Amino acid sequence: MTTSTTDLTAIHAVLRSSQDAWDRGDGAAYGACFTDDATDVTFAGTVYRGGAEIGRAHQALFDSFLKGTRLVMEILDVRRYGTDTAVVLTRGEVAKGTPKKLGKLATYTLVRDADGRWRIAAVQKTKHRALMEAVSFRFQPATRPAAG
Repeated sequence: MTTSTTDLTAIHAVLRSSQDAWDRGDGAAYGACFTDDATDVTFAGTVYRGGAEIGRAHQALFDSFLKGTRLVMEILDVRRYGTDTAVVLTRGEVAKGTPKKLGKLATYTLVRDADGRWRIAAVQKTKHRALMEAVSFRFQPATRPAAG
C-alpha cells in the first residue's frame, strides 16, 4: 500500500499535469488526466463525460476561445476518503498572463485507477461572487461559513 505522502505527491502531480497540458494547449494530454468515465462541469455549465471527450472539447477550446491561456491553480485543501479517493478544493483562474486575482473555485474528485495511477474522476468549477457573498453575510449573518 502506498503511503499518504506518496499519494499526496501523486495527487498534486495529476493537477500539475492538467495545468501543464492546459498551458501547452494540449487537449489530448489534458483529457488523459481524467478517468474514462469522468465528469467535467465547466464554468459555463457545460457537462463533458469521459477523458476522451474532455480532451477533444478542450482542444477545440484551446484552438479558439482559450488559445494562449494559462490555468493558474492554488490547492486549498485535500481530503482523503479511504485509500483510493481524494477531494481537492482549488482556487484558480484562466488567463493570458498573470491574473489579478484567483476568482474561480473548483472541486476535484480524484481516484486511484485500476492501473494504480491517480486521475480526475470529476471536477465542478464555480466563479466566486464576492459581492453576492458579502450581501448574503450582511443581511443573513448565519450564512457565513465557520472557516475563512
